Amino acid sequence: MGEKGEGLIFIISAPSGTGKTTLLRRVMQELSGLRYSVSYTTRPPRANERDGEDYHFISPSLFQKMVERDEFLEWAEVLGNHYGTVRKDLAILKSEGIDLILDIDTQGAKRVAEQIESTILVYILPPSLESLQERLTKRGLDSPERIRFRLANAKRDMEEARWYHYVILNDRIEETVEKLKAIIIAERCRKRKNALLEGKMR
Repeated sequence: MGEKGEGLIFIISAPSGTGKTTLLRRVMQELSGLRYSVSYTTRPPRANERDGEDYHFISPSLFQKMVERDEFLEWAEVLGNHYGTVRKDLAILKSEGIDLILDIDTQGAKRVAEQIESTILVYILPPSLESLQERLTKRGLDSPERIRFRLANAKRDMEEARWYHYVILNDRIEETVEKLKAIIIAERCRKRKNALLEGKMR
């Protein structure tokens, strides 16, 4: 857990269907001092999603008003829907010394990293595009045409993983959970080391 006023910010990105939601839930259950920053979106909720927990589901007109008022730290259009991270939530959570998890796409990650230098970027890769297609088909939320569209978007998106600090292959969920936990713990240790050294040298 970060010291008060200096929480770390972890951005987790992955193509749709990679198992990111399951991964983040597991990691947050097993590691203390983490808070999930709930994004705003114009897309309708899926059957298992709750407003305010998975996303804040809002109308396109309200989203546009929030854009005009510069309320978003970052926002992007992804597969025809808009997603955004609110500045206010980020500032409140960061001031509490809690380490934040932002679940955002590569466009948003780039915008946040440009504004907040210490952001830690983690990209989750599916084992293969074939396995991703199988997962998207099994979950039964999209038409075959929509799945093809998602796969083409995922292929372009994965090319952006090159500029992330860490890339994890989500082949086996148990191993992926442990790897992401290890990254978070290592980054917390690095932050403490820097704080300790700065204190000793004053």
